[in-house]
Amino acid sequence: MEQLSQRAVSRGVRVMYDAEQSYFQPAIRWLVLQQMQKYNTSKPVIYSTYQCYLKDAGKMVAEDMTLAQEQGFQFAAKLVRGAYMDQERERAAAIGYPDPIFPTYKDTETSYHATLEYVMRVAKTRQCSLVVASHNEQTVNFVLSCMSKLGIERENPAVCFAQLLGMSDHVSYLLGKHGYFVYKYMPYGPVFDVLPYLGRRAVENSSVSKGSEKEQKLMLAEIKRRLLRKP
Repeated sequence: MEQLSQRAVSRGVRVMYDAEQSYFQPAIRWLVLQQMQKYNTSKPVIYSTYQCYLKDAGKMVAEDMTLAQEQGFQFAAKLVRGAYMDQERERAAAIGYPDPIFPTYKDTETSYHATLEYVMRVAKTRQCSLVVASHNEQTVNFVLSCMSKLGIERENPAVCFAQLLGMSDHVSYLLGKHGYFVYKYMPYGPVFDVLPYLGRRAVENSSVSKGSEKEQKLMLAEIKRRLLRKP
């Protein structure tokens, strides 16, 4: 992790460390905060990921933002919905502790949007940085509305968007066309190692199937436009 962070600093790029299951996350969170404290002194380089389907996600974000302010480094977060619902619930039931995730999708969405808005209110002052990692058009529109309400300019790098290459590309292209910061990220590796990751992303973004249908219609319309275009 230290070598990866150092390389990112030397190359002038950002590193977004992913979140895992809640029972691994305390150690990951602590390690990433250590890297953030060391390297986010003048600008955001190291990002920690927070899964907002966890009931204590908002609390963790608030605690880490406070720590960053007290210790003088820039807080940087990638906010996602969450990807390990089945594993979390199965383990909680097997061991006998309370389910750590929200019971419904609506509850998760409420948590996600509230946490996004909370971070954006601070990001307006550029004291922290936010990556909105979502393929959900409603969430993207919610963030755009909040940015407008809070007076965050689209050219402000404190708020960025991220989607997987091949998922919700029409959303990414529109955001980029209108001047927002957008990352398209691509899983790299053997197919059988990458497929489980892509499967979790599809589960995490339950609206992605509807988005895919819309994207297919847009691509078909574009193909027809090009084929029928007059010379």
